[in-house]
Amino acid sequence: MSDKPKLLFFISEDWYYWSHRRPLALAAHEAGYDVVLVTRVGGLQARIEADGIRVVPFAISRGGMNPLRDVGMLARLIAVYRRERPTLVHQVAIKPVIFGSIAARIVGVAHVVNALGGLGFSFTSCSWRGRILRVLVRLLLKAALSRGLLVLQNADDAALLCGERIVDRARIRIVRGSGVDLDRFRPAAVPPTGPPVVMLAARMLWDKGVGEFVAAAGRLRKRGCAARFVLVGGRDDENPQSIDASTLARWQQDGIVEWWGHRDDMPAIYALATIACLPSYREGMPKSLLEAAACGLAVVTTDVPGCREVVRQGENGLLVPAQDAPALAHAIGELLADPARRRQFAAASRAMAEREFGEASVVAQFLAIYSEFAGPRNNSAAT
Repeated sequence: MSDKPKLLFFISEDWYYWSHRRPLALAAHEAGYDVVLVTRVGGLQARIEADGIRVVPFAISRGGMNPLRDVGMLARLIAVYRRERPTLVHQVAIKPVIFGSIAARIVGVAHVVNALGGLGFSFTSCSWRGRILRVLVRLLLKAALSRGLLVLQNADDAALLCGERIVDRARIRIVRGSGVDLDRFRPAAVPPTGPPVVMLAARMLWDKGVGEFVAAAGRLRKRGCAARFVLVGGRDDENPQSIDASTLARWQQDGIVEWWGHRDDMPAIYALATIACLPSYREGMPKSLLEAAACGLAVVTTDVPGCREVVRQGENGLLVPAQDAPALAHAIGELLADPARRRQFAAASRAMAEREFGEASVVAQFLAIYSEFAGPRNNSAAT
C-alpha cells in the first residue's frame, strides 16, 4: 500500500475534469498525492491515465433527482469510497457534493473539500420544476455542507448560501474559477480579417443566454449589421435547459447565427473572434470568459454573479442586464461601431487575465486548501 496521501476527485463527467481540473490534479500528483478520479467516462480515460491519474469509471446522471436511481448510485459510490479509502476527497458540482458527502460520512473519510462552480438550474430557474427542486437541493446541501470546506468561485454565491443558512461562512473558501493557461490562450498574432465575428462560446443552454444572443443578432441584422454571430459549443441533453437540435438548426438555416458545435481547438477559435459574448443568467466563474480575456478580446456579458467578476464596465467590456436582448444588441452594436474602444478593452482583458486569473495561482490556492487537511507531510489515513 502506498504511503502517499490519496486524493480522490469525484466529478460527474470526464470532459469537465479535462477542461477544468486537470492542471490541479497534475499539480497534486507532482506534489506527492496519489490522485484518483471517479467520473463518468466519455472517451477520455486513456488520456487521463496517460497523465498518471487513475480513473474509476462511475455512472452518474446529472439530470434531476430520481429516488430509486439515486439510491442505487449512492450505494455504488459508498462501495467505491470504502474500497479506495481516500485521505481527502474533492467533490465538484451539486450532485457529487451531495452524494459524495453522504458517502464520505458513512465510510469515515476524514477530509472533505466540496466545490461548486455555480449554483445551477435549481437556483436560477423560475419554473415550477426548478422551484420544487430548489427546496430539495437546499435541504440536501445544508446537510452535505455541515462538515469539510466549501470552495466557491465568487462572493455573491457565498452571500446567498450563507444568507439562507445553508453553510457557515467559516467553512467557505473563495477561489475565483479554475484559472486559464496564459501560454495557450493568448492574443492572436495576426488580427482576423473579413466581417467582425461576435462569438458566444458555451454549452447550448437557454440559461447561458443563447436565446437572447440570437434575438440580439436578429435585431442587429435588421439594422444592416454585417457582423457574423457565432455559437460555439455542444448540446447537453442531461441539462433541463438544453436547447434542442432542431432549434439550433432553424436559427442557422434562417441565417441569424452560425452554430459551430463543440470544438477542441478553442485558442484557434478565439483567434477568429472580434467580440466575446456571454449573456448568462448566473455563473460561478465562466471559463469561456477567462479564456476570451486571456486571448485579448473585448467582452459583452451580463451584470450577474460570476460574469461581472471577469468584466468590469468600461474597462475591458460592457455589462448588460440579464435576459434583455435589446440592451445586449445595443452594447454589441456599440462595440462593433468603435474599433478603437475594442482595442482598448482587448488590451485590458489580457492584462486582467495575467494579473488575476492565471492557472498557476488557482492551483496554488487549492493545494493550500488541501494542506489545511492533509498533505504529503501528513499521511494520516482515512478513518
